[in-house]
Amino acid sequence: MDEGRKPELSVSALIERFETHQATIGVIGLGYVGLPLGCTMGRKGFNVLGFDIDPTKVELINAGSSYLSHIDGAEIAELRGAGRLAATADFTRLAECDAIILCVPTPLTRQREPDLTYVVRTTETILPHLRPGQLVVLESTTYPGTTRDVMRPILERGGLKSGRDFFLAYSPEREDPGNASFSTAAIPKVVGGDGAEALRLACTLYDAVVTRSVPVSSLETAEAVKLTENIFRSVNIALVNELKIVFEAMGIDVWEVIEAAKSKPFGYMPFYPGPGLGGHCIPIDPFYLTWKAREFDVATRFVELAGEINTAMPQRVVMRTIEALSEHAGRAPKGARMLILGIAYKKNVDDTRESPAFKIMELLEKRGVDLEFHDPMVAEIPMTREHAAFAGRRSVPLTRDVVSGFDAAIICTDHDAVDYASLVAWSHLVIDTRNACARIGVTARHVVKA
Repeated sequence: MDEGRKPELSVSALIERFETHQATIGVIGLGYVGLPLGCTMGRKGFNVLGFDIDPTKVELINAGSSYLSHIDGAEIAELRGAGRLAATADFTRLAECDAIILCVPTPLTRQREPDLTYVVRTTETILPHLRPGQLVVLESTTYPGTTRDVMRPILERGGLKSGRDFFLAYSPEREDPGNASFSTAAIPKVVGGDGAEALRLACTLYDAVVTRSVPVSSLETAEAVKLTENIFRSVNIALVNELKIVFEAMGIDVWEVIEAAKSKPFGYMPFYPGPGLGGHCIPIDPFYLTWKAREFDVATRFVELAGEINTAMPQRVVMRTIEALSEHAGRAPKGARMLILGIAYKKNVDDTRESPAFKIMELLEKRGVDLEFHDPMVAEIPMTREHAAFAGRRSVPLTRDVVSGFDAAIICTDHDAVDYASLVAWSHLVIDTRNACARIGVTARHVVKA
C-alpha cells in the first residue's frame, strides 16, 4: 500500500465516516466554488485537503489568507489553526481522501461549444490515485451525460468499476458569491448517483454539510437541474431586457414597471435588465444544453433566442452611450474619454468572469474611445481568455478631479461602495445601466438610463 494511502472502506464504513465527520475530503479547484465548499466542510468538522494547480492559491491558504473578497481570511486562518483545512498541488495525496469533489471550470470554446478540458484532465489526474472505497463527485456545471459518459470511462481505465470499487456522483454547485442570505451551508444540494449506493453515499456526505440533500433518480437528472436553474434566469433576464427596449421607445421606465409589478404577491417574480450577462453560469450554461440537444435533433429555439437578446445588450449600451454623447456633448466617440464604473460581473464581488463590461470596453475602444475604469472590488484586471488585452489595467480613484476629466461615466456594475450622488455631481454625463442613481433618488438631465 502506498504511503499515505488509506485502506479501502466498505460502504457502511464510509457512511459512518461521513456521518461522524471523520472523513478526509479532497476538493479539486479552489476558486469561487471550491474554496467556499472546502471552508464549509472544514467548519463542519471534516478534514479538508484542497488541490489546485495555482501555487499562489495554495500558498495563501496555507498561510491562513484569502484571495476571494467574500471569504474572510480570518476564517481560513482559524480552519488552518484547527487542522481542518490545508492546500496542496501534490495530486498524489488524492489517495488520502475518502471523497474527492471536482470544482473545476467548464467554459465554452470560441465556437460556443462545451469545453470539458478541465473536467477531462482532472479526471485523468485522479485515475492513478483512485482507490477502492472512494466517492468521486463532480460539481461543475455541464450537460446531461458528462459524469456517466466522460468521467466514468476515464476512472474505470485502471480496472476499478463504478458502483463496485468506487462510487461516482454529480451534485451541481449553487454558489452565489456575495449573497449574505445564502451561504454554502444554507443551500440544499441536488444529488444524483451512479447507482443506489453512490447516491446514498453522496447524500450522506452533503447532509452532514448543508441544510439538506435533494436526491434525484440519475446523474443526468442532476446535471439537467443545474442547467434548468440557470436557463430559467437567462430567459427571464432576456425578457426584461427586451421589455426595457420596448418600454423605452414608449417613454416608459422599465425599472418603475418592475417595482410596481413585484407588489403582486403571486404569479410574478422580479428580474432586472442590465448591460449583459456575466459570471460563469448564466452566459454559458444555456449553450451546454443547446449543444447537447442537437444530438437528439431537438431545437432549443426559446433558449437560443434568450441568448441572442442577452448577448446583444453590450452593443445596445454602446449605441445609447454614443447617442447620449452626441446629444449632451455634441461630439463623436473617437477621442472621447470614458470611465467604466464596475468591471465585476455583479455588485459587491470581485469576480470578473464573463463580465459584460469587457465587451462594452472592447466595442468602445474599437470606436476610438480612451477608457479607464474604477472598481472598488477589483484593483487590477486579471488575465482572461476572451479579453487578454485588458489584463493588468488598474482601477483609477473615484475623486472629483479624476471623474471630471472624463466625457462620460458608464455604470456597468452597481457596487454599494460607490458614491453615486458624488459621481453624478462630478460627471458631465452618466450612462446608468443598473438604475443605480434613481434607486437612491438621484436624478439629473445628464443621467441617461441604458
